[in-house]
Amino acid sequence: MANFDQELDASGLNCPLPILRAKKSLSGMGAGQVLHIIATDPGSVKDFEAFSKQTGNELMESREEGGKFHFMIKKN
Repeated sequence: MANFDQELDASGLNCPLPILRAKKSLSGMGAGQVLHIIATDPGSVKDFEAFSKQTGNELMESREEGGKFHFMIKKN
């Protein structure tokens, strides 16, 4: 797994909360830093793809493991 600077556990939260929490976490991070998000909402896969396109932050990884979704977003 890639290295990351901060982790956000959004398990049990439904759309749009994982995105809103990620946005808040990223706002406090520096450019080039990586946020690892854990979510349980299947909708978050498409949400984070759209979020990274809209914000210009890089979605480095998106995978599902044991019913949890893991995302790695690098702040631009």
